[in-house]
Amino acid sequence: MKNQTIAVVGAGHMAGALIGGMVRSKLVPARSIVAARRSADALAELQKKWGVRTTTDNRKAVAEADIVMLAVKPQMAKKVMEDLAGAVRTDQLVISVMAGVTTAAINKALRVDCPVVRAMPNTPCLVDAGATAIAAGAHAGDKDLARAEAVFASVGLVATLPESALDAVTGLSGSGPVYIYMVIEAMIDGGVKMGIPRAIAAKLAAQTVYGAAKLVLETGKHPAILKDEVTTPGGTAISAIHVLESRGLRSVLIDGVVAATNRSSELSKLLAE
Repeated sequence: MKNQTIAVVGAGHMAGALIGGMVRSKLVPARSIVAARRSADALAELQKKWGVRTTTDNRKAVAEADIVMLAVKPQMAKKVMEDLAGAVRTDQLVISVMAGVTTAAINKALRVDCPVVRAMPNTPCLVDAGATAIAAGAHAGDKDLARAEAVFASVGLVATLPESALDAVTGLSGSGPVYIYMVIEAMIDGGVKMGIPRAIAAKLAAQTVYGAAKLVLETGKHPAILKDEVTTPGGTAISAIHVLESRGLRSVLIDGVVAATNRSSELSKLLAE
């Protein structure tokens, strides 16, 4: 990757996180990254923070790149890809973080059979704790997947899945931080209700969620086993579990993942039209 030039088209918050991760991890030199977007002020900020090159011209950014990262909002996908049609070559790898846009739709819109890897990262990429799933398009091979994996590994965990699973990933980990923010917020309010100052409740709740997630990842134990290990007979945890189960906590979270997955699938169909 050291000799690769990467063009990031649509250098917003998520793309900015990925740029930061690539620079911090020394995946590629900062000057090997070209960030493109309409806002000159935002580009100046990126250049100042990370030392990357910038341009407001998408086609100019793509022209010299080995890897083209498409990070625009789904609503802007068609317009941006129409602008880039004819500018992307077959020897360039396209990595897309555009929610709901299939690799086939990207190849069709760009009018070129280049390798495309579709990715679904999430916002914790901003703190190098992201969860990203990647999927290869029809023209992408193992080497293309390896390059895409290297990009997202610089900001967290990466899993490879078939593209048919990407909508479900959007529902699970893509939108997942929102569910956890709501859980943390509710835990904070619970602590405040029981007399803990809000600032301290916020730190305790956030650290508790962080610690619990770290235990799952580092021990490799099923969450149910970790739950049982701290649930003593007649204790406080089992009392809380009883209430949470009776109010349908798990069912509500499952339904949330399903709803977000279905919405991602709907967006895919709309963009394909």
